[in-house]
Amino acid sequence: MTDNINTIVELLGQQRVVAYPTEAVFGLGCDPDSESAVSELLSIKQRSWEKGLILIAADYEQLKPYVDDTALTQAQREAVFSRWPGPITWVMPARPTTPKWLTGRFDTLAVRVSDHSQVRTLCNAFGKPLVSTSANLSGLEPCRTVQAVREQFGEDFPVLIGQVGGRQNPSEIRDALTGMLFRQG
Repeated sequence: MTDNINTIVELLGQQRVVAYPTEAVFGLGCDPDSESAVSELLSIKQRSWEKGLILIAADYEQLKPYVDDTALTQAQREAVFSRWPGPITWVMPARPTTPKWLTGRFDTLAVRVSDHSQVRTLCNAFGKPLVSTSANLSGLEPCRTVQAVREQFGEDFPVLIGQVGGRQNPSEIRDALTGMLFRQG
């Protein structure tokens, strides 16, 4: 366990899975470009790769290598940006080069620009977005404290010490092309 952001960034660079506070719960994250790290994260979560994953970022520029920005109209882009940074996840068309371990069986990718200061600091220090899924083992409640992460994942699991943002619900998920609501926030 660590509270040093530089150590967390170093672990991410070593393709390790880490936990960090987000707007509502602790997230599990890793380098989105590392198939082995994503596989480890999916194994920990007991989650099928087919479901796809969320990327969380400090800003939209970090997400552009993964999403097909040209598929969005100016009005769609403005709708997305009017809700960012914040706890809204948008499903966008993925670039053809975006790995299937991120998109799953879809040709889209769920992405979010967070307003949580530690997420933004972590993504900026790492230089790119992180995979983000709730920190909990299958069937258990998502972790909202460092202690809960320790209880579910063990004392040695790397955790960025901090507080969640106080939201009660996970992020809202919407389709960037249609505005359709997939999950209420």
